[in-house]
Amino acid sequence: MTTPQFQRLQGASMGFLAGYVDTFGFIALFGLFTAHVTGNFVLIAVSLADATQTPSLLKLLAFPAFILGVAACRLLVARCERRGTPATRPVYLLQLVLLLGFMACGMLAEPVGKSVGALAMAAGLLGTAAMGAHSAASKLLLSHLAPTSMMTGNVTQLVIDTVDRLRGAADAATAARCAKFFWPVLAFALGCGTAAFAYVTLGFVALALPVAILAFHVWRPEPAAQLATP
Repeated sequence: MTTPQFQRLQGASMGFLAGYVDTFGFIALFGLFTAHVTGNFVLIAVSLADATQTPSLLKLLAFPAFILGVAACRLLVARCERRGTPATRPVYLLQLVLLLGFMACGMLAEPVGKSVGALAMAAGLLGTAAMGAHSAASKLLLSHLAPTSMMTGNVTQLVIDTVDRLRGAADAATAARCAKFFWPVLAFALGCGTAAFAYVTLGFVALALPVAILAFHVWRPEPAAQLATP
């Protein structure tokens, strides 16, 4: 498999994973966005503005959990930099361990009731930390790919480039950008839809799918693994 083909697979699979885990957390854990910090800010703000609502502790702790995931990823990459070793596999392994914790705690918490128990809380925070590490990896190691968890910028760029192509103002770089951004956006949307049906059908065991995606990338990291730039 050539590097461009692998990069396309990598971008699509990570986009699918982010959409899947974010939607899964939202459905399973009382509207928690595991990969979308902006969404959690909005939900907390709405709760604070409405006297009849109380922001859940899970949503309040989601932001620091996300930060811890980002920080853990950064420290892991920095350690690999000092040793002069590729960081791709260790970073995927970090995400895999956190996501396995998300799945295990969620399965133990089932059935999740109307209130957030200790195990459901742990599941949500581990899932959020996993996606924090995922977002950091996108910045630190996968900057040659389109962002895989933040789709607003991807869709904006994709629409701009598509309009330029339709009006005949595109060049080769524009076409390449379209392909770069299109597959993660499509995969993210497919991940969202798949997660919704998977949770309703299988519960937390359905997290085995994103776990399998990460396991594949741990087993076979990017052929030309890059070290992060300081």
